[in-house]
Amino acid sequence: MKAAIYSRKSKYTGKGESIENQIQLCKEYGLKYLEMSKEDFIVYEDEGFSGGNTKRPQFQKMLKDAKERKFNILICYRLDRISRNVSDFSNLINDLNRYSVDFVSIREQFDTTTPMGRAMMYIASVFSQLERETIAERIRDNMIELAKTGRWLGGITPTGFQSEAIIKVDSGGKERKMFKLSVVEEEINVVKLIYNKYIELKSITKVEKYLIINKINTKNGLDFQRYSLKFLLGNPVYAVADKNMYEYLISKNYEVYSELKDFNGIHGLIAYNKTCQNKEQSINRFRNSSEWIIAVGKHQGVIPSDIWIEAQNLLEQNKSKAYRKVKSNQSILSGVLRCAYCGSYMRPKAVQRKNSDGEQVFYYLCEMKEKSKKTRCNVSNINGNVLDKLIINELKKIIKEKFPLFQDMNFKKTLIECNYMGSENELIEKKISEIDLSIMNIMSSIEKGQPESVLEIMYKRMEKLDKEKKDLNKRLSQANSVGKNSKSNSINMEFIYKSLCSFNDSSWELMNVEDKRNLIKSVVDKILWDGKKIDMLLLGSEIS
Repeated sequence: MKAAIYSRKSKYTGKGESIENQIQLCKEYGLKYLEMSKEDFIVYEDEGFSGGNTKRPQFQKMLKDAKERKFNILICYRLDRISRNVSDFSNLINDLNRYSVDFVSIREQFDTTTPMGRAMMYIASVFSQLERETIAERIRDNMIELAKTGRWLGGITPTGFQSEAIIKVDSGGKERKMFKLSVVEEEINVVKLIYNKYIELKSITKVEKYLIINKINTKNGLDFQRYSLKFLLGNPVYAVADKNMYEYLISKNYEVYSELKDFNGIHGLIAYNKTCQNKEQSINRFRNSSEWIIAVGKHQGVIPSDIWIEAQNLLEQNKSKAYRKVKSNQSILSGVLRCAYCGSYMRPKAVQRKNSDGEQVFYYLCEMKEKSKKTRCNVSNINGNVLDKLIINELKKIIKEKFPLFQDMNFKKTLIECNYMGSENELIEKKISEIDLSIMNIMSSIEKGQPESVLEIMYKRMEKLDKEKKDLNKRLSQANSVGKNSKSNSINMEFIYKSLCSFNDSSWELMNVEDKRNLIKSVVDKILWDGKKIDMLLLGSEIS
């Protein structure tokens, strides 16, 4: 009989219930109660990962080995080492049952070989989740109380505002510091322009093009994107808090935690709990507005309520006309073809005619050229039917004539760098998990109630952690973008060789367009068009 031992700890530490302690205790249990020998254990260790989800490398490997019947019983030190989520835990037990794998938690003394053991495990998991949800509810109640003060609680300030400290003297004569938003004139003028243009043009896409053509950038010097414009237009922080605004919010089922008398036509609004924070996505998504916490802030409102409300009505009307990337049923270079002049992607656009082969004619055109109406880029379009065939023929030649280039040291170096990048990404992900845990711990402390001076320190710490997390997510996103054609450590010479061979065998003709695109992305880094010539770059090697 073989036994798997799974251990997990959220932080790297040698204290308390460390990975080593968990493993040793599990082995002792197996030796003493299950009559196992030292050679009968398979150990899976995840250190630096939260129990909030099951996307942990060793946990996933353990599940794969369980499916392949590599062990008969799974031992862990405590239930929450497996997961802190009832649904995840329930799914695991169901999977183990299908694979005929028993489960033992030595701390709770649960054993799935008996009906009572299974029932007790589920009951314990339910109470554990209930406790977490109760804590979350207390934190939300505390956030509501803080929201009523109208203060800025930290994080990245909205475009047009900066965080300003206010010194307040309490009843005991002590100075207390709190923060509010204050207007940044240059930025807020851009915000006003965006609202006015949206009301005028009635389209986020048209506003985006207007800003690009007129070289009006974000506060970070970047081009405004559709998602950032939608986020800005939907943010109540800019709206003037007056009676009209109050009635609108109530009618739309917003949770408003200020009284009508506070809507004085001067101040703006503070909205909490607006987005679903997902570390696996680079863009946070709006929650349903009924989940937002709205209160009158201490900052100045800048967008008249009627303008802000009209913008919301337009956003609602335009949902059915949301921007969709143009798709082509035949273009195979989408996602790898870029403009060499400005770096933007080139997308397909069909025309109303067919070529001599009976194919729908289409062209690849630069997105920046189209958005800026040729003011920022004017690279010529290129016939997509011709380019697609040219690239495929070139890839077919490579496997026959140019494969020795893969022996080149520079190419091997690129493969090594890609493998290293995979390891670095894992470290970044672990660091993000640690930050999430730290933020959760701070929030738990806040909900228990703290002195004003301690809260100030906590808010500053949360703001610092939030900034650090965003920087890490940005690094992770950049690393994933650079290594998009590499699947972590799976890149190797054999994989690239087999991928290239696919262009020459009959399987290529049997593939659909999406499969062909994916195959090209597996060997091609990018293809550049400068209006005169094409450069195709494979992983680490350049072929013109």
